[in-house]
Parts: sequence; structure tokens; C-alpha cells
Amino acid sequence: MAESLVLVTGAAGFLGSHLCDALLAKGHQVVGVDNLSTGNLENLAHLKNESRFIFEQRDITQPFDIGKVDYVFNFASPASPVDYIRLGIETLLVGSAGTLNTLEIAKKHSAGYLHASTSECYGDPLVHPQVESYWGNVNPIGPRSVYDEAKRFSEAAVAAYQRYHGVNTHLVRIFNTYGPRLQPRDGRLISNLMMQALRREPLTIYGDGSQTRSFCYCSDLIDGILLLAKSDEHNPVNIGNPEEFTILECAQEVQAVAGSRSEIVYKPLPQDDPMRRRPDITRARDLLGWSPKVGLREGLERSMEYFTACIENENARV
Repeated sequence: MAESLVLVTGAAGFLGSHLCDALLAKGHQVVGVDNLSTGNLENLAHLKNESRFIFEQRDITQPFDIGKVDYVFNFASPASPVDYIRLGIETLLVGSAGTLNTLEIAKKHSAGYLHASTSECYGDPLVHPQVESYWGNVNPIGPRSVYDEAKRFSEAAVAAYQRYHGVNTHLVRIFNTYGPRLQPRDGRLISNLMMQALRREPLTIYGDGSQTRSFCYCSDLIDGILLLAKSDEHNPVNIGNPEEFTILECAQEVQAVAGSRSEIVYKPLPQDDPMRRRPDITRARDLLGWSPKVGLREGLERSMEYFTACIENENARV
């Protein structure tokens, strides 16, 4: 992808803001769009004097056109269970109308297009590890369905625009990702555990702790996404770290990094929470030459300064 003008939706979010940084570092001009329903302008504050970055507060569920762009990265959506359950209808709309509107922009301007999909498309998987050819085991009417099915519809829309209109589309299925700029109260495992450990509170595990996840550090994920954006691959590609941990092991890693002796407490498992989650990244390795470099311990250590600052900000407001 030569130096170009790039549209990033969801730009004020965790991954969207890191993507903006990476694109700017490669010399691109970036227009970031976000309605700030879950995004945070603090994630973009360091770009306020960057002449190659423009931010627009906008709801992409309404048709829009910012003019000629060379590439569209669609990262707009609530992504944590706390947010997408609170904003269920909005999540469905951004995954349907929002995706269609951004695809129309790519079609109109003959722009490349990459959609941020999710491992949640696999639901509570019956195939392990998860390969891209697996169609998933998703409850279409459960509490998580507003997110799961919005993302599955988005994938169908992206595939259709490639098939019927020849749009140069790419689909990344993102597995559990963490790092600086995660919302400290977003209900995701790493942020929950880190904040609890730093507050010296009990660490909360839902279920018996035997469920598994695979955690990818944000810089590794962004590297994989940028490689996919330059590729000729139109089918979904898993980007994630295949190193698998139980939830209990993850909590113990957080304890070690935070120097915490907090006890671990167990609470009931939420409905439809996946029991296993691990990406098969064979396609990413073969097609993109990509594999993650940052292990969980190192990634947690890199994240410590950010979560410590979150605690300090909390204390300053008290």
C-alpha cells in the first residue's frame, strides 16, 4: 500500500487508534471517524498537532462521503461485552448499515477495504483450534448475538461487494487482543484482571477458570492487519496468538506481573461464553509471512504503565 489517504472508522477506539498510529508512521494521511459511543478522544490526543491526521465525529450508520480515499479500514463497533450488550441495537446497526455505507465509499472511489471481523464468528466452537473454513457455533438470539451476528452479517456484506462489485476487500478475524488503550472498565479479561490486581482487589474469574483464550498483543495484531491489507487475499484470515492459556493461568500471569497477592474469586459463567478459543494461524503464516512476536508475560509487562496510569487517574478523581 503506497503512501495514500486512508479512512479509519472506529479511530478513537483501542485498536483503531493504534492502527492510525501505524498508518501515520508509514507516511499515510489518515482521516479518523468515530461517533465516540465507546471510543475515547484521549486515545488520539497525541495526534492533535499531526498535520496528516484529521478527526471527524460521525455516525457511520448514516450515509457519508469524505471524498476520494485510497483505502478504508472499518473498525467501528462496540467490541467488549459490557458495551455491546449495553448498546445492542447500535451494535447491530453499525455492523449492517455502517458496513454497507463504508463499502459504498470503497466502491465509489475504487479504494481498498479491510473489515475488522472477530473470532466471535466461531461462537462457542466445536472445532479446535479454529480454522477459517469453520462456519461456527453461534446462538443467533442469545445476549451475545447482537455482536456475533452483526459481525457475521458484515462478513457476508464484504464478501458480496467483492463478488458483485469487484471491491478489493480483506477480512481479518481478530482474536483476543490487549495492550495500552484498552478501556479499564470494559469488562474484558485482561483489563479486568489488571485493574483488580493493581487495586489489590480480588481477581474475578467467571466459570471454573478452565476455559481457554489466546491473547495477542496489539502491536502484533496491527502488523498482521497491515500485511493483510497489502495482500491479494479476499477470504477471512485469522490474526491472533495461538499460545493458549486457561483463564486461571491468565489470572496467575497478571498476578505475577502486577506483584499482586490478591485472592482469586469465582463467579457464574455468562450465557454463551466460549469454552475454548485458539486461532489456527496457518493461513496468516503462509499468505502473509506473519506470526506474533510478543508473549503474554512480555505483553502484560508492556501494558503495566498504561494500567497503572489508569489507577492513578481514578485516584486523582476521588
